[in-house]
Amino acid sequence: MDARSALCLLLPFRSAGAKPLIAVTAAAVAAVVLVGPAAAREPRTRDEPVATSAEPRSNAAPKSRAERHHRKQVGTASVYARRFGGRKMADGTRLDLNDHVAASRTLPLGTEARVTNLETGRSTRVTIQDRGPYAKSRILDLTPAAAETIGITPKEGVAKVEVQPLSVPPPRDDRKD
Repeated sequence: MDARSALCLLLPFRSAGAKPLIAVTAAAVAAVVLVGPAAAREPRTRDEPVATSAEPRSNAAPKSRAERHHRKQVGTASVYARRFGGRKMADGTRLDLNDHVAASRTLPLGTEARVTNLETGRSTRVTIQDRGPYAKSRILDLTPAAAETIGITPKEGVAKVEVQPLSVPPPRDDRKD
């Protein structure tokens, strides 16, 4: 059986809403038919362990919380609307639009970070004190003062930024024993 007839066998089973997995399976079948099952995978040495789905694929140790949160992030930042001034933030303090404060979904509250506008090259230091932004395409909400410092105008409202955490607070143990 050649690759074309293997694909023809699989095509009648493909429906209009089928996932691309069928196409991958068809390509895998074609590779096995053309080259044979032994050549379809790399030969394994005798000393090499067999990887299972329960084992991690890399030899790297799991990252600690501090290592995970010290990663640089690149994405879109937006500016808090003025109507949020004075409201309570996630850390319990009131939002002062003149402070250099930001909201992040992933960075821990209390994290100090350097935010750099990738279009202007200007940067500022902010403290993560709130959760958000709620628009999925954004990684950070900045106060108008912080946004103005790095060159995000109120008219634009958004810009591509790089967020580099500088200091991450230690984890709190809120469990009651």
